[in-house]
Amino acid sequence: MFKRALQAAFLFAFLVFLTYSAAPQRGAGHFAFLPYAVVAKQSPLHIGAVGGGSDPGGFNGAVSTDLSLVSGQQTMWSAANEASRSPLEGPSGSVSKLDLKAPGKARREYEKGYQLLMKKDYKGAVEHLGVAVTVYPDFVAAHNALGSAYLALGQNDQARDQFAKAVSLDDHLPTSFLNLGCAQLALKDYHAAQASVQKASSIAPLDLQLATALTYAQFMNQDYGAVLSSSHQVHSRKHAGAAIVHFYAAAAFDSQNNLEEEQSELQTLLREDPKSPAAESARQVLAQIKIEQLRREAQQKQPPVVAEAAKPAEAGPTPEQVAAQIQAQIQLAKQDANEEKQIAEADVDPPPRCADCTSLASVGGPAVPGHAALTTERSSGSTSFTLRSVVDEVAVFFSATDHGKSVTDLTREDVGIRDDLKSPVAVTGFRNEAQLPLRLGIVIDTSESVTSRFSFEQKAAIDFLQKVLTDKNDLAFVIGVANSVLLVQDFTSDQQRMAHAINQLVPAGGTALWDAVSFAADKLTNRAETQPVARILVVISDGNDNSSSATLKEAIASAERGEVFVYTVSTREANEVDDYTMVGERVLIGDRSLKVLAEHTGGAAFMPGSVTGLNRGLNELQQVIRSRYLISYKPAAFKHDGKYREIDISVQKSGHKLHVYARKGYYAGEKVAGASNF
Repeated sequence: MFKRALQAAFLFAFLVFLTYSAAPQRGAGHFAFLPYAVVAKQSPLHIGAVGGGSDPGGFNGAVSTDLSLVSGQQTMWSAANEASRSPLEGPSGSVSKLDLKAPGKARREYEKGYQLLMKKDYKGAVEHLGVAVTVYPDFVAAHNALGSAYLALGQNDQARDQFAKAVSLDDHLPTSFLNLGCAQLALKDYHAAQASVQKASSIAPLDLQLATALTYAQFMNQDYGAVLSSSHQVHSRKHAGAAIVHFYAAAAFDSQNNLEEEQSELQTLLREDPKSPAAESARQVLAQIKIEQLRREAQQKQPPVVAEAAKPAEAGPTPEQVAAQIQAQIQLAKQDANEEKQIAEADVDPPPRCADCTSLASVGGPAVPGHAALTTERSSGSTSFTLRSVVDEVAVFFSATDHGKSVTDLTREDVGIRDDLKSPVAVTGFRNEAQLPLRLGIVIDTSESVTSRFSFEQKAAIDFLQKVLTDKNDLAFVIGVANSVLLVQDFTSDQQRMAHAINQLVPAGGTALWDAVSFAADKLTNRAETQPVARILVVISDGNDNSSSATLKEAIASAERGEVFVYTVSTREANEVDDYTMVGERVLIGDRSLKVLAEHTGGAAFMPGSVTGLNRGLNELQQVIRSRYLISYKPAAFKHDGKYREIDISVQKSGHKLHVYARKGYYAGEKVAGASNF
């Protein structure tokens, strides 16, 4: 019960946000957003019906068309399209580590206050929640709930102070920042509100509800360029249920008097979500745009006004004729708009597809070495590799260790290679990459399945980062993944900040692992660099995914497109019971997924088999990362036939065979995956 109460309290801010409304208004522009002070008086759990009215809690407010995918007497999560539900609905995006330490009396007062909050007895809720934070001042959920009660009562300054306290206690919860943004919107501090919601969205970058909230805050702050940028980012990835961002983008274009782009955004909204609560408003605005366009065209056709005597009637239409033409065109525009509405209403099964969207699913399978040539060039004093379609070459990264210790002094003569069981025609390049600056992403599984061993995993991850980031130019970021993907620390070289971020994570909920890998790989890829760097992604998980919208194949494709090498470390105990899927081998599903992810991206999978072995596995990984080489060669008897060709790299140093970590093969005819890109 307590965990559910914690979870629901954090969702309150979303329910408040989802009461924001917009409606087309006649006047200077087509859009006029209702003041927050009016809309915020709606019940936090039940949103007033379109057109106004009284809600069960006795609060009245004039609410026009709801632009947040919710209308009528429904809560957000039951009304929203299932595909658009925020991962933060789960406890993993809501619970602070500090809340788990709340004493019994504080918990009991919190639960009483929460129940009153749900019943819309806000004054009673304030009384009990106030006691909860007095007994335990570090109670993050209670501060958020108390702020929510104050917000519903219109005591916006007190609400802001409570939300600010929650943020100061735990800075990794996106919902706390969103709560703060809601209070700042209520106070019409739009600049601060945009910054708060921006922070929430940066922590949970894949959350569509937060992205939608951000576009709204940006619009209220009149940051129209940011509105357009945010809506474009949402549109560029899978965004079922978040088409409303196109309405905000249209409003931004309207503010810039750009009718063509405004029209395009509204048409996109209707294509993507013809049943959106904003659809009717969009159609009304489109009709107004058409009228405005006709008016402008008619004005352009009118003869210029001159001081001399009027020209004969045959030189142009009279004012009365122009007025009659405009009136007739207006009637035709209204008729067209009505017909478009009827067509849209009739053609909703199957739902329209977003023709302009690009999703991971359209990219295809993972890219691996193939038919482009790899040559070495000099650029700004650094050696880089560029692709040339002249000669067939393959480039492969590999690492070598000796009894778990990195080997960083290999020469070309120490390395043997066979491609499709044949020696290459020639080795065209060999480079030691051990000294390249690291760009490291670390994904830590924080799902409920790792609860019993999570504290040990946190310590092991912190120790690993301290050992692997040894150069001042090395940078890393930290992602926690459960139902949602939380970027708890962006790129930094600060060891203390990374340790703080990891220690803030709390295990709960499911696992959106492939979403996290895809996002992390793209983040590594998209960072601009002025010199060659090593892009490494480390995944610490049991490998079980049950919450992603992306697939394992799509995650692999994301990594390979950016030449990101994924190393996985399994947290599963060797004696855990699971399904066995490979005949003759006792390979658990999660471990198998981690192995496939690592091997297909040129990394390696580590299976310590126990919590106590996790440090050993991470230490071994640290050695592997610091002993990386790149070798390129021309394979013998190469054909562009799409067949799989095995790669076998062997290394001997002083007559002693070393352990090699490398990709196992590639499909002939596909893109080379070893070229450096900086």
